[in-house]
Amino acid sequence: QVQLVESGGGLVQAGGSLRLSCAASGRTFSGSAMGWFRQPPGKEREFVAAINWSGGNIYYAGSVKGRFTISRDNAKNTVYLQMNSLKPEDTAVYRCAAYSGGSYSTTVNYWGQGTQVTVSS
Repeated sequence: QVQLVESGGGLVQAGGSLRLSCAASGRTFSGSAMGWFRQPPGKEREFVAAINWSGGNIYYAGSVKGRFTISRDNAKNTVYLQMNSLKPEDTAVYRCAAYSGGSYSTTVNYWGQGTQVTVSS
């Protein structure tokens, strides 16, 4: 059974930092692009960041560029999202995603359950 399990969410004050982790099990994702999405309260899900299979290509949403960093450790089958300079508008449920191919231009075929991030002002 394939599972993506997020951790590291929580409550933080504006300007603070959090590091999210997504551990994959059930199969290796070293050949798959990985990504992070979020769904703010009452809003649609939105893209946050993605990284290709090797880590050589990375893409960020404009709203997080320069503040968030996505990375991966293929030996640990884990992807990370370092979030700095957090703002109240970053409050959302953050979900990890695994793409069907090595590039993030492919479709997402696995999702994690999500972890809550709340940023207080």
